[in-house]
Amino acid sequence: MDAFYASVELLRYPQLKGKAVVIGGGRRRVDEAIRNLPEGGTLADIPVEDFPLLKDYTGRGVITTATYPARQFGVGSAMGLMKAAKLCPQAIILPVDFDEYRRYSRAFKKIILEVAPLMEDRGVDEVYIDFTDVPGGQREGGRSLARLLQKAIFDATGLTCSIGVAPNKLIAKMASEFNKPNGISIVYEDDLEKLIWPLPCRKVNGIGPKADEKLKRFGIETVGQLAARDRDWLIANFGKATGAWMHEVSWGRDDRPVVTESEPVSMSRETTFDRDLHAVRDRAELGAIFTRLCEQLAADLQRKGYVGKTIGIKLRYDDFRIATRDQTIDRFTDDAKTIRQIGGLCLKRVPLERPLRLLGVRVGTLAKAGSPEALAPAATGTHRAAAEPVATTASLF
Repeated sequence: MDAFYASVELLRYPQLKGKAVVIGGGRRRVDEAIRNLPEGGTLADIPVEDFPLLKDYTGRGVITTATYPARQFGVGSAMGLMKAAKLCPQAIILPVDFDEYRRYSRAFKKIILEVAPLMEDRGVDEVYIDFTDVPGGQREGGRSLARLLQKAIFDATGLTCSIGVAPNKLIAKMASEFNKPNGISIVYEDDLEKLIWPLPCRKVNGIGPKADEKLKRFGIETVGQLAARDRDWLIANFGKATGAWMHEVSWGRDDRPVVTESEPVSMSRETTFDRDLHAVRDRAELGAIFTRLCEQLAADLQRKGYVGKTIGIKLRYDDFRIATRDQTIDRFTDDAKTIRQIGGLCLKRVPLERPLRLLGVRVGTLAKAGSPEALAPAATGTHRAAAEPVATTASLF
């Protein structure tokens, strides 16, 4: 989907189309703009000048996504909002609204499944689709079906998407970025040298910043330069698994199937604070935030039909160090109070003297609610997944 979160917001606020808009900061509760609506007015009636600007933002939130006009200024996902304000101070800032984004996510995926039932869900705004056996799926190299999907999604939701069609998932993913927004890109097997090899190595899904930096130290900047390296050389310098994988992907090889059923490993909720919070001085505020995270996570589990046994926490301190702890209990749960209780025990095992920037909670060892595994009798007692010493801090939220 094209700038998915921002595009959903533009459906709500059509007067912002063509404007530089970033989505980030605190989650939406009561829309400030709604309070200023004249009687009988709609969200589309709010004057553009009434929306908050990025230059006035104070805090440590990050950008979730940005419209394409904002991206032209170098603003992008995961960038700190304060840094983005220096690049594009005139951008309008809107809070995230995950409930609305999930609603539209379910809507566009339902449309796809009605046309092409072999679909792999890759998150809120991205899917892989197998065109092989779909009627008309091979017409024009897949372009005909891609146009049909684009039109069906737009007619039902008002949202645009970009589609890459290729012999495998690796190249399809890369092709989907070629003609954003609202583009269709077809890559045939014979197009590897012309369309894929000139691309930077970072365009390959799986080559991250560290690997890319190391490749550049060897003078390897493009996929074609990577393909020119001997397989054994890549293995010697990047390890057996990674080196062999790099060799395969540089030649456009990927035999992964489209997986229609995949079970999540874990689910989590976390939040970054607008200011550092201390376990003693801000105990009540931290406690309320932690309770809310546990309730949201429990609601996620219940909505998706999962229960879990391993409950963990994540902290990021003011010096950016991260601490995690988890504990496995004797029964599966999706209960907010249980998650909060076990999460609290995990918090007793981490130092809490330093101020905190982020707090998160996670549930792992998942099973489908109502499955034989989830309904099996509980073992006696509970145990910790790891035996860290209990912290000496007395005041825990």
